[in-house]
Amino acid sequence: MKKFNSSKNIIIDLIIVIAIVALVSVSAMQRDKNKASLPGQSQVNSAVTTIDHILLAPVKGVENSVKAVVNLFSTYTENDRLKKRIDHNAMLETEIANYKRENEKLKEQLKLTSTLSNYDVVNASVVNRSPDTWQDVLILNKGQADGIEVNMAVMGDKGLIGRVIIAEKHSAKVELLTTVNQNTNHFPVMIAAEGSTAAYGLMNAYNSKTHTLTVSQLTTTKDIKKGDRVSTSGLGSNSPKGLLVGEVKEIKKSKTGLHDEVLVTPIADIYDITTVTVIKKLAGNE
Repeated sequence: MKKFNSSKNIIIDLIIVIAIVALVSVSAMQRDKNKASLPGQSQVNSAVTTIDHILLAPVKGVENSVKAVVNLFSTYTENDRLKKRIDHNAMLETEIANYKRENEKLKEQLKLTSTLSNYDVVNASVVNRSPDTWQDVLILNKGQADGIEVNMAVMGDKGLIGRVIIAEKHSAKVELLTTVNQNTNHFPVMIAAEGSTAAYGLMNAYNSKTHTLTVSQLTTTKDIKKGDRVSTSGLGSNSPKGLLVGEVKEIKKSKTGLHDEVLVTPIADIYDITTVTVIKKLAGNE
C-alpha cells in the first residue's frame, strides 16, 4: 500500500513539473510573439526592482562613502606631492638665480684681474660678513699663507673697496671704504682732470645718505668736473698707484667752509661683495 502511494506521488510530481515547464514555455513563446509581458508580470518585475533598490540602497551608500574617502585621501596625497614639487622648483630657481649672480660677479672679477697685469694679486672669496658690521668689515678665505699682509689694498668687482687690517694664516679681515671708523681707512688719491694737472687729496670719509666718499685736503680743485675718475695716487705706503676708486659726483665746500671737498661715487658695488682681488705689490717689485 505504501509502495503504491509513493509511486502515485512521484507521478503527480512529474505531472506538476511538466505542467510548469509547459506553462513557462508557452509564456515565453507568447511574450516573444507579442513583444510584451504577460498579465501581471510587469507588476511583479516592478515589485522586485523596488525591493532590490530598498535592499541595496544602504550597501551602495556605504560603497559611495568609502569611494569618497579614498578619493579624498588620494587628492590630499596628490596635493601634498604637487606642493613639495612646487617648493622644490622654487628652491631650484633661487639656486639658479644665485649661481647666475655669482657667475656674473666672477666674470667682472676676471675682467678686473686682466686689467691689473702690472700687479701681483691674490683672488679670494668672502666667507663672513656680519650684518651689524656690514659696511665696516668682511672676512676673506685667504691670508698670510697666500701672501696677504696688513695694509694691502682690496678690489671689488670694478674698483677699490678697502684694505687688509688683519692677516691670519688662512684668513684676512678687510676694512671697507664705507666704514664708520674715519681714523683708519684713509687712502691718498688723485683726480685726473682732462687736459690739466692732476689734483691730489685724501679720501677719509663715507656718507651713507648720499652713498659717496669724501676727498679732502686737495692740492687744487681747478678744472675738476663731474665724471672725472678718481684713483689711488700711490703716495704713502698704503696702496700702489692707479687703482680705480670711483667718479666725481660733486664739488662742495667743507663744513668749516675753509676749503673744497669732492664727493666721489664708488665704482665698485660695496654692498654685494662675494669675491675680491687683493693687490700684493707692483709686478717685479720686491
